[in-house]
Amino acid sequence: MKLRERIAKLIDVKSLVTLILTGVFGYLAVTGRVSEQQVQTIYTVIIGFYFGTQARKNEKE
Repeated sequence: MKLRERIAKLIDVKSLVTLILTGVFGYLAVTGRVSEQQVQTIYTVIIGFYFGTQARKNEKE
């Protein structure tokens, strides 16, 4: 698979949302605006959703 194709697959809406939310909550955790427990809960939900949708997508193919 070519590098361009890999990048194109990476840049879809779900991937962008996951990466952006990870960055935002990482920033909020570092600045102390949210607790570690909140970050862990939110991040677990985001990552679970992302990998769950990827698994379902792979099953359909």
